[in-house]
Amino acid sequence: MDVFMDLFSNVDWSEIGWASWDTLVMVGMSLLFSVVIGLPIGVLLFLTGKRQLLEQPVAYAVLSFVVNVLRSVPFIILLIVMIPFTVMLIGTSLGVAGAIPPLVAGGAPFFARLVETSLREVDRGIIEATQAMGANVKQIVFGALLPEAMPGIIAGITVTAITLVSYAAMSGVIGGGGLGDLAIRFGYQRFQTDVMVITVALLVIFVQVLQMAGDRLVLYFSRK
Repeated sequence: MDVFMDLFSNVDWSEIGWASWDTLVMVGMSLLFSVVIGLPIGVLLFLTGKRQLLEQPVAYAVLSFVVNVLRSVPFIILLIVMIPFTVMLIGTSLGVAGAIPPLVAGGAPFFARLVETSLREVDRGIIEATQAMGANVKQIVFGALLPEAMPGIIAGITVTAITLVSYAAMSGVIGGGGLGDLAIRFGYQRFQTDVMVITVALLVIFVQVLQMAGDRLVLYFSRK
């Protein structure tokens, strides 16, 4: 026990606990908004695409362009670029609240593309069969497309959640709070290697838990 305490003498465990909680809040809230925003965008990308139910080349091109622009900006740059907007929206660019808008801006378009890809993998015969029964677009989307694509969508949520864990850690660069902020302030700036090791280990654990939970959910929906 004494050896353990010596190895991690700089670690304030209560601060590690609060930083872990902040990271979970950032990832949870940003994932929720990313799914709420990204899911309909992904469905629209699919429906307005070539040879689809609501084929609209102009609408697809505009929506695809916006999604691609947001996806192509490195997240560390997006954090800085969005500071004025975040301050206007939240009132601050610091802490957990200040990190959520750029996390959503990075996560939602990423998830939208994953949703579009999952919907493209649905057998076209299912769509045609539903159309033959007289179903409208809304009934096709909610009655056939989304249920059939659910395993892929759940997998997309898992990938997005893991991506947001790394984004949340990066938000520590601008004082976003959480484990990333702790790692930068103590592990990097004060050369406290033990703090850095603990934060990295916790981030790895978070990712492993998310991946295992996502795999179980995908398996569950695949069997339905």
